[in-house]
Formats: sequence, structure tokens, C-alpha cells
Amino acid sequence: MDAQRIAIDAVVALTDCDRDTVAAFIRRMYLAGVTDPKRLTFKGLQAMSRA
Repeated sequence: MDAQRIAIDAVVALTDCDRDTVAAFIRRMYLAGVTDPKRLTFKGLQAMSRA
């Protein structure tokens, strides 16, 4: 749970994207097995830059 919170806070702070959108993406990644906060943040940043 901390990994998700850290990643969501980081992505929102760096991109100013909608928190709910970022949270949904990070949650899907976490449930898919990605549990490292750094990897979640990186994947979240990649996804939000494409959106």
C-alpha cells in the first residue's frame, strides 16, 4: 500500500495530472505484480506522458 501511495504522490507532483486517473493506473500496475515504488512511479510517468 505504501508503494502505491508513494508512486501516486510522485506522479501527481511531477505531472499535475488528475489524481484519480493516476491512482487507477498505479493500482492496475500494482495488481499486475509491480510492487516497487520506483518502478510504479516510472511506469506511471511513462503512461501519463502519453495521455
